Amino acid sequence: MLLTLSVLLQTRSVTGTARKLGVSQPAVSRSLTQLRIAFQDPLLIRTNRGMDLTSRGEELVAPVQNWLATTSLLFTSSRFDPAKLQRTFRIASTDHGVLSVIAPALRELQQLAPEAVLEVSAFSDTMNAKLASGELDLIVTGIEPDFSATYGRHLFEESCSCVMRAGHPALAGHDDGAMAIDNFLQWPHISVTVSEYGPDPVSAMLNDHAAYRKVRARLPYFQISPFMLLDSDAVVTLPTQTAHTFAADERFAVIPAPVEIGRFNYWVLWHERSRRDPATMWLVDVIADACTASQPEAVQRTP
Repeated sequence: MLLTLSVLLQTRSVTGTARKLGVSQPAVSRSLTQLRIAFQDPLLIRTNRGMDLTSRGEELVAPVQNWLATTSLLFTSSRFDPAKLQRTFRIASTDHGVLSVIAPALRELQQLAPEAVLEVSAFSDTMNAKLASGELDLIVTGIEPDFSATYGRHLFEESCSCVMRAGHPALAGHDDGAMAIDNFLQWPHISVTVSEYGPDPVSAMLNDHAAYRKVRARLPYFQISPFMLLDSDAVVTLPTQTAHTFAADERFAVIPAPVEIGRFNYWVLWHERSRRDPATMWLVDVIADACTASQPEAVQRTP
């Protein structure tokens, strides 16, 4: 019944819980009735938005997930074997995180754990809460973490580069160095946020210069943004690994971003409940090792 409760608290749906557990909907309904009696609380109530948790239900999310993580170890072999792993790992990431972090780890993951599955979801305002509830296993991010709420491992340090159409006027007289800040600020910009409603990291890194940046469009995708430049004089600033995927395309020019933008760090994050989960911590090691191999200068740090 506690296993059923843990899934009900995640899905907030009797139908979704039945599907996830592979049981009938009436069986989940009966369990919910018993759980309501045991906890002397409705736990789930119907609202105009669908099913929602009561205050008592919200209070139970973290302890029930911690219980599940701890007791599952009783049924896990003391020696973890990834070859026997049959599990779906849910990871929140931007498309740049997929390119630079998840993709490099995929080959080793498939070789060592052929039955494991990676499921990537977009950044959202609720991803930290989902990490705490167990709906997410990991977050891959270039935003400095709050280690009061999560644990993490440093993966690599990244720079930024500017992408523009070939023949852009900003390229006139440009040498092989970074783009000058004055040249950078005189052109319109495509802004890439880390989610649909998230912050603009480039403006944050520009500090006082951000007020002079002329943003003409915003979108939450790194990989698609350069295709908005082909018929304009706009510039988009991307993490260098993503920017360099366009370097071989003769329609684009890629140059280092102004030194004023600086560099940023990439991290993989997990919740307290996963510290004792050998499968999740193994996946963290696989991701970190793959990033080290693809980033020769990266230096790992574990806070």
